[in-house]
Amino acid sequence: MITVPRPGRPRDGGNERADGAGPAAPTRKRSRIRAFGLRTRLLAAFLLVAAVSAGTTSALTYREARNALLKTAQDTAVSTFRDQVERTGWRLPVEEEGIEEILRDLARTGKPRPWVVFAEYGSIRASSGENPVSSVITPELRRAATADPYGSFERVVKDGVPYLTIGMPTVFRTGPDSTLPTGLVLYAVMRLTDEQVNVDALLVAARNGALPGLAVALVPALLAARSVLRPVRELRRAARSMGSGRLDTRIPVRGRDELADLADTFNESAGQLERSVSELRDAEARARRFASDVSHELRTPLAGMLAVTEVLDEDAARLDPDTAQAVRLVSAETGKLAVLVEDLMEISRFDARAAELNADEIDVAEAIRKTLQARHWAEDARIRTELPPDIRARLDPRRFDVVIANLVGNALRHGGAPVTVLLCTEASSSGTLVLVVEVADRGPGIPAAALPHIFDRFYKADAARTRSPGSGLGLAITLENVSLHDGTIRAGNLPGGGAVFTVEIPLRAEEAGR
Repeated sequence: MITVPRPGRPRDGGNERADGAGPAAPTRKRSRIRAFGLRTRLLAAFLLVAAVSAGTTSALTYREARNALLKTAQDTAVSTFRDQVERTGWRLPVEEEGIEEILRDLARTGKPRPWVVFAEYGSIRASSGENPVSSVITPELRRAATADPYGSFERVVKDGVPYLTIGMPTVFRTGPDSTLPTGLVLYAVMRLTDEQVNVDALLVAARNGALPGLAVALVPALLAARSVLRPVRELRRAARSMGSGRLDTRIPVRGRDELADLADTFNESAGQLERSVSELRDAEARARRFASDVSHELRTPLAGMLAVTEVLDEDAARLDPDTAQAVRLVSAETGKLAVLVEDLMEISRFDARAAELNADEIDVAEAIRKTLQARHWAEDARIRTELPPDIRARLDPRRFDVVIANLVGNALRHGGAPVTVLLCTEASSSGTLVLVVEVADRGPGIPAAALPHIFDRFYKADAARTRSPGSGLGLAITLENVSLHDGTIRAGNLPGGGAVFTVEIPLRAEEAGR
């Protein structure tokens, strides 16, 4: 009797295989990374965690259920096939006649469903089916079945159909623990279509269970995003409100979490800022009121002092030299004080938003000539002008006169001859037509450190010029007058040396069309 030794347990003799080449790797498409809002990022993070959790749970459940189904089928098939082979009596040498009938008897007893049984013995090939040789049985299984007296099996996918293939050698039992191979190897091939259907059903069930879970997870994700974004939106609205000047804006504090701490910190900072700004505004208002009051109080005595110094200047020639020098010094200092008082009054009007623009249509070139004539600069050889005719604009004549006078006077005092006054119109970067007045000199220029502060009040580029004739407010007043015309002024240095001040005032459409 040829017997098959019975092991303690069936052993898995191989891994699941797929016939043919594996599937090609999917093509990766690069997508441009876009910036998402905070709400989208929170929802994406929440759903990602939910998807990973649901996917992991479904994958583990699917794997365990799949392995259980396949293991039950393969254990049943392997045990039954081993028992049937062991109970079958074989006579050696095996003859080809009658072997197919024995194989069909084995195939009919297959569990959990019928098999197709193949036999290989030397050059003999037979089966219970139509083909004597199976294309599903792999060389690896043949080698494993020949080498292992307990047999082997593996799962194979052929043309998309899963199979369980079992190889079982027949042996002579020469002793309680020793056997000799007979050379006859039997193979059982069983389709796993039913198991595959069950596995596919498990996969569909896992997927269908995960998708509703993600939909349900969207609700707490929206609630969590709303609880986080509501304080952020309130903070944004409060910041905008404070930026528009409402420093009494506060945020309601809810709860005791980090967002509540943020709201509380914002409220404390806003309160400190409101107090600081209020103190600064009060101090600024007191300073402006003080300068205005002092200027008003000084105007009347200064007017009398100027009248007296004019009389003294007329009689200075008849006085002795020391007295005449003292009289002229008093007259000069009184004039400087008068200019300072007038400039302080002008600055006070700007600070109090009381400065008005009385615009009128004027010939700009003629207005510049009148400014130069009024200061006795029209015949000054140090000044050159390029004033094309027929350039008209709506300007405040008095304020435009102050702008030109301050710029030309500053160039004569601190620059070098010749001083050039250039007038033209040109298109700005935004496409609108602007009136351009450029005042340049050939002096040493403006130090780089002074350029950012050149329009500051009482700022002097040369610290040694502490007793210059100006009040230190001329360029600040010029800036205010240009701004009142919705224009801009900038200072710079020429490549060949010298400072240049450029005033740009936008022209209205009707003015540009003339």
